[in-house]
Amino acid sequence: MQIEKDNIYHIYNQGNNRQKIFFDRDNYLFFLKKIRKYILPYADILAWCLMPNHFHLMVLVNEVSVGVAQSDTDASKRRTINDSIGIMLRSYTSAINKQQKRTGKLFREKTKAECVNCFNGPTPNFINANDVNVQFTEDQYLQICFNYIHQNPVKARLVDNEVDWEFSSAIDYAGIRDGKLINKKMAEEYVDF
Repeated sequence: MQIEKDNIYHIYNQGNNRQKIFFDRDNYLFFLKKIRKYILPYADILAWCLMPNHFHLMVLVNEVSVGVAQSDTDASKRRTINDSIGIMLRSYTSAINKQQKRTGKLFREKTKAECVNCFNGPTPNFINANDVNVQFTEDQYLQICFNYIHQNPVKARLVDNEVDWEFSSAIDYAGIRDGKLINKKMAEEYVDF
């Protein structure tokens, strides 16, 4: 999918064959650093959740490409957000493969990026299949996606309450942690928390 500026996307991927992608706490923290490096230059993060075998990001795209010059001679070099997502996943895979003494793909081939404030495509997959014929407003789609991301650890029975899962922005929205990855001020314009 072509990611466009000023739209909100639900970006997610899962371990290849549903395998684990996070093996210990340090892996989660390392992936969060990768998100900061590879996603924040392009987007405000409105919600996120890292699960043992997949991840979710809800982002408002501000730029689809940014300069990546490392010297004065390549000042015109640019990278798209799509490229950066790929680089992020490949570099994380390389580190995990080294740590776990494994080879091969860690993530599924295609990372999904569903626009949640665009109404010219299919119903996003986080909507219950029983609700397909229901007409949702843009605000409802955004809120449903936001809630869906934060409820993942509860639905997977990893915790009883979404704020008990360390690797989610739900803790930040509850005021328990002052995480710097999300942009709460921007999120206030789109969702209730």
